[in-house]
Amino acid sequence: MTPVNELLAMVRTSPIDTDALARGLDAANHDTRLAFVRSLTPLLQRRLFDACSRPVTTRDIVPEGVAPLAEVICEGRNTLPVFRNFQKRFCLPSAEHTPDNRRVLWGYNHQTFSGITGPGYFVAYDDDRHGELVIDYRELPPERPGSWPAILDNRARLGRFVYAGMVDRLRGVSTHVTIGRAFKANPMNAWFALVRVDP
Repeated sequence: MTPVNELLAMVRTSPIDTDALARGLDAANHDTRLAFVRSLTPLLQRRLFDACSRPVTTRDIVPEGVAPLAEVICEGRNTLPVFRNFQKRFCLPSAEHTPDNRRVLWGYNHQTFSGITGPGYFVAYDDDRHGELVIDYRELPPERPGSWPAILDNRARLGRFVYAGMVDRLRGVSTHVTIGRAFKANPMNAWFALVRVDP
């Protein structure tokens, strides 16, 4: 198993050997992957996003066999100055709300300041052209698991300054780890890393 400091050293090299990093992360256990994600500085997150081109899809976030509306948690680390640890929680839609033309996930952001900004609900879907996963805050899911907070428009509360009009794009790092960047009209100086907790 590759130690966390060796995984981080891989991200500091130029160029990043993304294949070796993926192998190291895949060989690691969850605690090591989580420690890696939570140790990524803003600079390392930016370098990792620019370096990674591994395709990622909704199936990498919520694997086949997970029941509809069953929660899958991704632990996250962002580049904000405060409240940097968070979770993105995902689920498959129920049969009633499953679209015919695409595979989608429902989700929201579980974080310390959600009482101020709102839960930040989104719809996630594949961008086959770029091999990326899109997390789209401009769309709201029509349903949620019973344990999730009420669905709130992202233009409500202070969410209009955070989520309204925003899209995140995810790139694959390894089987469990992804790296993302936020976009509004233009790319934002905001990155985040996620590690999926196996359901």
